[in-house]
Amino acid sequence: MDDGYRLVFVGGMGRSGSTLIERLLGELPGFCSVGETVHLWRRGLVEDERCGCGRSFSDCGFWVEVGREAFGGWHRLDADQVLRLKGGVDRTRFLPALLHGPGDGPLASRCERYTELYHRLYSAVSLVSGARVIVDASKHASLAACLRRRYGARLHLLHVVRDPRAVAHSWARRVARPDASERSSEPEMARYSPGRAAVQWMTQNACLDALSRRGTPTLRVRYEDFVADPGGEFARIADFAGHTGAPLDVTGGGVDLSEGHAMSGNPMRFTNGRIGVRADHGWRGAMPSWRRGLVAAVTAPLRGRYGY
Repeated sequence: MDDGYRLVFVGGMGRSGSTLIERLLGELPGFCSVGETVHLWRRGLVEDERCGCGRSFSDCGFWVEVGREAFGGWHRLDADQVLRLKGGVDRTRFLPALLHGPGDGPLASRCERYTELYHRLYSAVSLVSGARVIVDASKHASLAACLRRRYGARLHLLHVVRDPRAVAHSWARRVARPDASERSSEPEMARYSPGRAAVQWMTQNACLDALSRRGTPTLRVRYEDFVADPGGEFARIADFAGHTGAPLDVTGGGVDLSEGHAMSGNPMRFTNGRIGVRADHGWRGAMPSWRRGLVAAVTAPLRGRYGY
């Protein structure tokens, strides 16, 4: 399989504005954004949900070709076996062992088999798309930790953070999943209580920080900085991701988003055409004070680190 691609992993707590950044990266020449591949094995293979192009996974020519190149066809994979393997390594509970554990043993063996699936997937995406940079917006720190074991410093981590109170407010909202199919087990996007969202915010960001300390090339981007200066921040992001050509103008009248093939993630991945970068600070007026206080208290140990 081709090994010449660069992997950029977008990590962080969901609802932090990473989908817009991912989509913009996908517009750069030589880049291909594949969405949240951590969910591809269930939502694509088993539940046949819609790709960002609007077609079901099984009817999307791009993913059909990727499956053929990676595995000889998606039918050659045992989806239940893949999901069992995923459950045995790509979970938050395994993060301490993934970050600090030895390079051998049962967990390391499962990790090697699991990340081989991703290597074959990314290699096929690079071949089919012609891209030299693959952008995976899976966000999960556990997957990033698994991939670090395979790729080492070849894994470039784009760590996106947002004020935890804004994140918790977003996780409390009920949002339908337009990509859901008749087979989908999740017709709506997941909802978290303020306390659970705060704990998850702490866990995900702390573990991504740990990856950075262990040598993973990392660029941290605050959502608030990005929406305040999209041109400057995106230039910094593109440079980190390996873009060497003319900068993408994300200011002024906005950017034209082309049809993409992102699997799973925020419904914004279905948006095509011109889009502008706009701040969303509605949580400040809509979030009840008790929820804001709870989230602030739980996340106090890390908020200052990120300037919140």
